[in-house]
Amino acid sequence: MKIVAFGGSNSKQSINKRLATYASSLFENADVEVLDLNDFAMPVFSVDLEKEIGQHKTAQSFLNKLKEADILVVSMAENNGNYSVAFKNVFDWSSRIEKDVFQHKPMLLLATSPGGRGGASVLGIAQNLFPRYGAEIKGSFSLPAFGSNFDLQENKISNAELDQELKDIIKSNF
Repeated sequence: MKIVAFGGSNSKQSINKRLATYASSLFENADVEVLDLNDFAMPVFSVDLEKEIGQHKTAQSFLNKLKEADILVVSMAENNGNYSVAFKNVFDWSSRIEKDVFQHKPMLLLATSPGGRGGASVLGIAQNLFPRYGAEIKGSFSLPAFGSNFDLQENKISNAELDQELKDIIKSNF
């Protein structure tokens, strides 16, 4: 089984990439590839630019990575209550090539933030929108207060109750 995981942020210290990496490690007998959105940087999408240069090769590369997956583990970063611009740009370019960006792959959808809501706003937006773009969301999880609930040295959730909740979601749905 191949898992492709990524955090919806271009921060080099992305807490969402860390959460996606940890969550993907909980799947048994899985080959995991963790993507970095910095590897898929493109100019800001516009229809004018698309007319000028056509479909961006980097967006096709992103779609190809998703195509290789049996399961997607995606952790959304929240910027001012919505997607990060880095994720939105990759998504916009990709959706112009293939509307079903997520290609009907089973998805574990996550979010975390430093605050107590754990990216709840962006998680809700993604839960509503992603199925329209081919996501088969099988489970979702929000980790509040990342700094208090995630051990950066051990690279895992340190709050036993929240850790068990994520493990139960994976066990029940995948």
